[in-house]
Amino acid sequence: MRNTDLTEYTKLFGTYTELRVQENRSMGITIVDGTVTGNNRSSESGVSARCWKNGSWGMASSPEMSPPAIRSIIEAASENAAFLNGKAARGLPDLPSLSGSGEWDHSFSGIPLSQKQIIGFLRDMDSHMERNFTKLTSRTVVLRSLDMEKRIITSTGSSAWSLIPRTILYVLLTADSPSGPVQATHVMGGLGQPGGVLSNPEDFYPGLRETYTHLLRKVEGVHPAPGVADCILDADLAGILSHEAIGHTTEADIVRGGSVAGDHLNDMVASPLVTLVDYAGTAGGITCPVPVYVDDEGTPARDVTIIENGVLRSYLHNRETALEFGVEPTGNARGYRFSDEPLIRMRNTAIVPGESSLEDMISSIDKGYYLMKSSNGQADSTSEFMFGVTLGYEINGGKLGRALKDMTISGVAFDVLKTVTAVSSDMKWECGGMCGKKQPI
Repeated sequence: MRNTDLTEYTKLFGTYTELRVQENRSMGITIVDGTVTGNNRSSESGVSARCWKNGSWGMASSPEMSPPAIRSIIEAASENAAFLNGKAARGLPDLPSLSGSGEWDHSFSGIPLSQKQIIGFLRDMDSHMERNFTKLTSRTVVLRSLDMEKRIITSTGSSAWSLIPRTILYVLLTADSPSGPVQATHVMGGLGQPGGVLSNPEDFYPGLRETYTHLLRKVEGVHPAPGVADCILDADLAGILSHEAIGHTTEADIVRGGSVAGDHLNDMVASPLVTLVDYAGTAGGITCPVPVYVDDEGTPARDVTIIENGVLRSYLHNRETALEFGVEPTGNARGYRFSDEPLIRMRNTAIVPGESSLEDMISSIDKGYYLMKSSNGQADSTSEFMFGVTLGYEINGGKLGRALKDMTISGVAFDVLKTVTAVSSDMKWECGGMCGKKQPI
């Protein structure tokens, strides 16, 4: 796909047009108590075209990538745009004409691991847990790998190719407690193919040991008292709060639909300690977990400071909402499959590190909770949220106390952010999840 030349098709572009060929190559392996219960590979590829005419979109796609098929879907997309424009007649001007070009390859440079080698790696990890974590009643190891390869060309002059791989390991540990089974999870991996991420099983053992220790404490854990409490949110919880309850409300299509953020641009919505950034390709000089250099509309991707020192500064835009809001697009249009339309999506969204240490934050709380790991959660366009918490500790007199059983936290994010009194100097990406907004990403 890297050598696929799409330039010959630009002569068929009669209006603003995007042409994208894409292949998603995925792999999944599951081992439960030493037994392989899941082992699969799949590949999905095809081509799509999308056209804009006076405010109406037309799109067409095909799993066939032959020259006749590509010409056919360009023609179909153009006809669809013209048909819808005839019905809607929005009369909007041309979209912003920014263009981005380049090639970005994050594939593993060494010899790829075979499926058999990967299973052997995971079995070594499982055997280590079986030998050393003797109080477990069950162990589950899951590997999920996805290579997303895209070639994009647009009528505005964009021409980009990228291969962005992600490999994630999920480990679920279960132990018995007087009240029933108790679980703890550990997530590892990030940007890269299995050959780069799975270099040595021993690299993962310290994190597994730490999770096992937390699990044993959780077996003896207690339920938190209901009500309002002072809480420290570790990276996992701070990340899901930033993404679900804040980030989504600032996606311009959701703003257009009436999200709470629509009324507060340039207003103080958080403590001055809070700066929230949607990073594109790098953060702090380091490549992000899922870098985006040119989005699926061919727009150069740039960092977006959503909240700056407590003030709501920007929304996340594609070309259409940028036209509507009178700003430049930010490069946030992303589609999951070749047949998916690009939607406004976050990329790598994080609260910028502050100046406090975790130890000082804990010692500042007389009675409260240190919350570490989340399970699932939901939020709506008002920024009201509800998240499950699977790992945490009491704080009593400025010191960590007993572990907590599974619990739920809820609130209104923009209210919660105003109560922030400290932001840690630590920085950690949590990148094991997928987000659903008509399509996963």
